[in-house]
Amino acid sequence: MSTMGMTPREIVSELDRYIVGQAQAKRAVAIALRNRWRRQQVAEPLRDEIVPKNIIMIGPTGVGKTEIARRLAKLANAPFIKVEASKFTEVGYVGKDVESIVRELTDVAIKMVRGEEQLRVAVRAQELAEERLLDLLISQRPRLAPADLHVPEASEINHTEEREELRQELRAGKLAHQVVEFESQDRPMGGMPSIEVVAAGSIEERRSTLRDMFSNMMSQQKKSRRMKVPEAMEILIQDEASHLIDMEAVIRQAIERVEQSGIVFLDEIDKIVSRSGESRHGPDVSREGVQRDILPIVEGSTVATKYGMVKTDHVLFIAAGAFHAVKPSDMIPELQGRFPIRVELSSLGKNDFLRIIQEPENSLTKQYMAMMATEGLELSFHADSLDEICDIAERVNRQTEDIGARRLHTIMEKLLEEISFDASERRVKKVMIDREYVNKALASIVQDRDLSRYIL
Repeated sequence: MSTMGMTPREIVSELDRYIVGQAQAKRAVAIALRNRWRRQQVAEPLRDEIVPKNIIMIGPTGVGKTEIARRLAKLANAPFIKVEASKFTEVGYVGKDVESIVRELTDVAIKMVRGEEQLRVAVRAQELAEERLLDLLISQRPRLAPADLHVPEASEINHTEEREELRQELRAGKLAHQVVEFESQDRPMGGMPSIEVVAAGSIEERRSTLRDMFSNMMSQQKKSRRMKVPEAMEILIQDEASHLIDMEAVIRQAIERVEQSGIVFLDEIDKIVSRSGESRHGPDVSREGVQRDILPIVEGSTVATKYGMVKTDHVLFIAAGAFHAVKPSDMIPELQGRFPIRVELSSLGKNDFLRIIQEPENSLTKQYMAMMATEGLELSFHADSLDEICDIAERVNRQTEDIGARRLHTIMEKLLEEISFDASERRVKKVMIDREYVNKALASIVQDRDLSRYIL
């Protein structure tokens, strides 16, 4: 079953592999993703009338808002970007304009589709690159004329045998230190061929298109290179792949993917909201202006990008914020209406930390154990050490600033600092972290509130 065809229950189950708790938020995004698949099954013209139900996640930092959105995009194999609403300014002010969201999302989609196409043509590109490399090796090899060179058949047989002999040596890695000279396309933009430049409305977009225009002019030039065979092979594979890929088709597919399945995670949306009932002046006026600028993108509009026009009618927007000082109802009414689904994520406690540190496939303990294993060090954690680590995380969050599960990262890094520093030099290659070790490493810091504020 494709990820787009996963049921909401299967999507939640997949999210559970990486994110602990927050069942309500997982259900909301699972339904949103499934609705995308449902919409594709609906006949035209009703399909175009079905708009995504955008979501606002409300909760403190470090409780899983970003991770839920990021994992959702991976499941959907959809173009995804995370942007911070506080980085945008109202049109006419210095700063990022909101239409750059769509342009960045389109850039992500282009890279995604192009990467898929590179995989599709990888075998053929490898074959063509190998033939080019063999031609180079033969042409640059000192040659002695055989006695029977005047016989065409003998010459051709000799050449074929030499080529096959070189092919076997190349594949066996025996030519790794040999240097070859060749010409290839100079591709400063990661191999992207020239594209049609579309007129842009903002200063930021004009700068971007100018950079691309100069880069594409440069990419038409061939560059002479001299390098060892393995590096030359990589360059030649990129060259051949770029010839095999139809970039116009890539751009069309990427734009369609943005329009039909793009996901934008709009973080810190509460930072552009002012308290209701208060007079609007100074920064408050600018915040409301940013909301009004975001509104057309969320409602559905057409944005000019360097690849062409992109419609945002069916892009899914997931907004998030702590909403400590303001409420979602303080947003301008029009923007509120574009985020009909609101879910509240709960703060994390010790029991949540215990699950986070052990259960997910990418848990911190598994990460550190894997990293230390690269030094030949067998690192393990006793159950009582994990209990103590999570107790400290909860305590520090309560006493200082609550940063959720991110507190575990700071504590674990401090806890394993000494081991990480001298892992390569240790004679004893087995290390067990227990409660005593945790207390010895962290107790003094935790007791000093002022110090823990800076260190943990």
